[in-house]
Amino acid sequence: MACNSCATGEDGQPKGCKNNGTCGTDSCNKLTVFDWLANMSLPNGQKPFIGVEVRFKNGRKHYYKNTENLTLSIGDIVATQAKSGHDIGMVTLTGELVRVQMKRKKVKLDDAENVLKIYRKASQKDIDIWSAARDKEEPMKVKARQFAIDLNLKMKISDIEFQGDGSKATFYYTAEERVDFRELIKVFAREFRTRIEMKQVGFRQEAARLGGIGSCGRELCCSTWLTDFRSVSTSAARYQQLSLNPLKLAGQCGKLKCCLNYELDAYLDALKAFPKSDVKLYTAKGTAVCQKTDIFKGLMWYAYEGEWMNWHIITTEQANEIIEKNKKREKVASLEEYSVEHIQDTKNEFENVVGQDSLTRFDSPKPKKKRKNNRNNRNNKNRNHNNKNNNKSSNNNNSKNKSHNRNRNQKQKAKTNAKTNAKKD
Repeated sequence: MACNSCATGEDGQPKGCKNNGTCGTDSCNKLTVFDWLANMSLPNGQKPFIGVEVRFKNGRKHYYKNTENLTLSIGDIVATQAKSGHDIGMVTLTGELVRVQMKRKKVKLDDAENVLKIYRKASQKDIDIWSAARDKEEPMKVKARQFAIDLNLKMKISDIEFQGDGSKATFYYTAEERVDFRELIKVFAREFRTRIEMKQVGFRQEAARLGGIGSCGRELCCSTWLTDFRSVSTSAARYQQLSLNPLKLAGQCGKLKCCLNYELDAYLDALKAFPKSDVKLYTAKGTAVCQKTDIFKGLMWYAYEGEWMNWHIITTEQANEIIEKNKKREKVASLEEYSVEHIQDTKNEFENVVGQDSLTRFDSPKPKKKRKNNRNNRNNKNRNHNNKNNNKSSNNNNSKNKSHNRNRNQKQKAKTNAKTNAKKD
């Protein structure tokens, strides 16, 4: 979504248009429409369409009437009519495609309340005031969030947008419940010294305004091309056999991902050929119950009641054939007659990124470390030596104890003999 002239240089600044995302060709902006009628001339006698599409901050677009017959092209900065004062925006589409876009969005050119007019092309003074007002938005958002927290309001200030002349600031917020922000508006007006307008947006609209990168690695669909938000339910994930994990199914807005609806119709068409999973197959061997389905390969896994560990694979055509026979009160012999061999392809789909062979020098087994073995041998030798020394010392201690006991016994015998001899005398 970027033009060729927006390549960045060494200093990080864009080379070509140097507008940093708001280039003259308008191909870097969100929700861009390519004007494929730009080089085509109108038929004779047909006047050019006076409607003009103008884009404001974060992809907000409105339609205006070019009553002054200004020569406008995509990328021009214009001053447009507002309810009070004027606003500054960028022209994103002119000509007959604006008529198509207005018809698609059901906007009528005669609606004076919604379709205002363009005053003029913006002068340098208008652009300077607009840029100065845009520079205030980020620090104001930080303060506004802190004020909402101090007042204990259950709301989140997601974005602030100044009008082009700097006379009004629109605060976009999200809230799950109704919020009484009358006191908050008084604080904002006293602090920021400007007219305040509060506008509540949904969580999906907030993500579309702020933008970001999704889990797929691409920019969010709602901020690049998606304009209508359809309801997404968990049944879409069930039909696609996805895990009902809210952390994986939710997007940055906290709601279910819009991309769950993209392939849902294809899955529903494929599931028409499948029998219902709660329908049992009756065979002479027993009753089989569906355990698993593979939508892409058209296979179904069945298991007999009581033999839940043994699964039999059959195709959808075979399953429908058995069901038709069961309706006629006929039973097949067993599922083994119909089961097919499901050979899994073990071939690697991705090869080595650096272009090396499957077996490299890094994959060879590492040589055994002899040093470690030597250490073990030394430790074993030391242990054996210590055990021998311990055995020797224990043997010496035992012999010493035996001799000591023998001498003590001899002394006691000599004493007793001397006593008996003295008594005899």
